[in-house]
Amino acid sequence: MGAFVRTGSDRKKTYYGWTIVFLGALGVFLSGPGQTYSVSTFIDPLMEEFGWSRSLVSGLYSSGTLAAGFIVMFIGRAVDRVGYRLSMTVVALLFAGALFFMSSVGVPFTLLVGFMLIRTLGQGSLTLIPYSLVPQWFVRHRGKSLSVLAMAAAISSATVPYLNLVIMGSFGWRGAWQFWAIVLGLVLAPLAWIFTRDRPEDMALLPDGDSDADVLSSDSGSNTSVPVEITWSLSQALRYAPFWIILISTAIPSMVGTGAQFHHMSILAEGGVGRATDAAVFTVAAAAHLVTTPIFGVLSDRWEEKHLLISGMLLQALALVYLLYVSSPVSAVILGVINGVRMANNSMVNAVIWPAYFGRRHLASIRGVTTTGMVIGSALGPLPFGLGFDVFGGYREVLLLMTVLPLMGAVAGWFLPPPRRIEDPGTKNDG
Repeated sequence: MGAFVRTGSDRKKTYYGWTIVFLGALGVFLSGPGQTYSVSTFIDPLMEEFGWSRSLVSGLYSSGTLAAGFIVMFIGRAVDRVGYRLSMTVVALLFAGALFFMSSVGVPFTLLVGFMLIRTLGQGSLTLIPYSLVPQWFVRHRGKSLSVLAMAAAISSATVPYLNLVIMGSFGWRGAWQFWAIVLGLVLAPLAWIFTRDRPEDMALLPDGDSDADVLSSDSGSNTSVPVEITWSLSQALRYAPFWIILISTAIPSMVGTGAQFHHMSILAEGGVGRATDAAVFTVAAAAHLVTTPIFGVLSDRWEEKHLLISGMLLQALALVYLLYVSSPVSAVILGVINGVRMANNSMVNAVIWPAYFGRRHLASIRGVTTTGMVIGSALGPLPFGLGFDVFGGYREVLLLMTVLPLMGAVAGWFLPPPRRIEDPGTKNDG
């Protein structure tokens, strides 16, 4: 197999892939208005203005999120067909339109439609596209490049809710939706159209910065070897058992993590922790997430992917068990650190494992399906915690039961085979 190395002259150039990383990070940051951490700041103003109940708004949000999860599966395929430049530009414009639509909702049905649109275009598409685009440009340094996107997500979760509150204070909740619509339409959309390039090959480059003019084959004397990446279609991946092992394993943190977060205040209150301390957990977690993401980015370039997956499962199990022992501000801060490290690990797992196992060519289609699985998991996550509380009169039993899931994911991850380093998996990998 041929591999490629850079000559000294090419290393002096600024690789265009880092422009793609910056643009992808901007897209991930601006997916914020469609994420739960942002939407949550609008819930109380909506309820106050229209007199809607919390259960009604929550039900509409869950329904819109589930619908979005299924729609994203088809968007992934569309991205592979039309390319990343057009897809990112169109999604940015459509997301801007959806945000304007949210500023005009007045009845429950329009709110349901609005939730479905912003979850499809923001939480789904505007994260799927950057996380599929950047791996087109990096292989050896994929972890480090994708860690920049994960850091952008952490910064978004820490800043967008605060910005929402500031804007609402001056222009109301409708004005806040319109502000983000203008930013998407006038900033991200034109930048995406001007600067996005689908693959380095479109610019006579190779991943990680090799130029066609300066490429040397390792077969002709270089001792640096980079395996040729695999190329799987979606249909081939769906017939390959490790695909389902990875999908279920990555959906587990989405399910149990969302469930624990949804009932977070109630769980900590059971241990005697007040609301002020509970809020501090999220602040500490966001800081730990931001700080440790680059570390996991470096590790993901050095570890086998399954080891990163296993560590994420073990951290998730630790977070669930530790919830049983949070009873003071100090223990709450430790919980925040554990959650932040866990989120950083899981964000890198989801970023690097799919291109590592299934290649670049059909990545958006494959990630569309995996995103659907994760969204469904997150939508179902709060239910077992609520049922467990009703049955057992507390959270101890359900937390211990939920801990079994990530432990099973860790065991399954241990038996994952390494990625198959072949040009075309064909039918040999269908089992």
